[in-house]
Amino acid sequence: MKSMEAQKSGVSRIILAALVTLTAIAVISLTIGQDIYEGRSQSLASFSLIHFSGYLFFLLMPVEMAFVYYLNWYDDFTLIWTALITATVAQVIDYLIGYSINSKSITRVVSEKKIMKAEGYIRKYSNLTIFAFNFLPLSSPIIALAAGILKFSLKDLLIFSITGLALKYFVLSLIAGYLI
Repeated sequence: MKSMEAQKSGVSRIILAALVTLTAIAVISLTIGQDIYEGRSQSLASFSLIHFSGYLFFLLMPVEMAFVYYLNWYDDFTLIWTALITATVAQVIDYLIGYSINSKSITRVVSEKKIMKAEGYIRKYSNLTIFAFNFLPLSSPIIALAAGILKFSLKDLLIFSITGLALKYFVLSLIAGYLI
């Protein structure tokens, strides 16, 4: 039989998951949903908010899909720069949270297994992990959080994150250009 503490922990995780889900729904509703409802084209501010939110470790959102969607309204250059700035700021926040808050507190939001896995990748592959998780549609916010926990070099995190992100969005722009 589960202990009382384990039951409370399970309830806390369910409540936290519900709050995170509601927050993600609210962000999307107040940006894309509001633009659609009011019959206007999608704003760069709504893209910025969605993209920034998607790179926070506790709000995982399909930012690559949002990027391709917003290419209908903005040129590649503008959208890539906006994506780079918002993702970088969010990942610095993720890093600083990991750097400054103890792991036990973080495991209330992200499972310990995910953090341990991310830490393992960083220890084993270092900068290649940072680059790959930013280039591919993988959970780079968790990697930034784990890098902070490990006290990984912020400079290296920024260099390899920005490089991976820039290449990802450049490739997405090229692919979308052929498809749209």
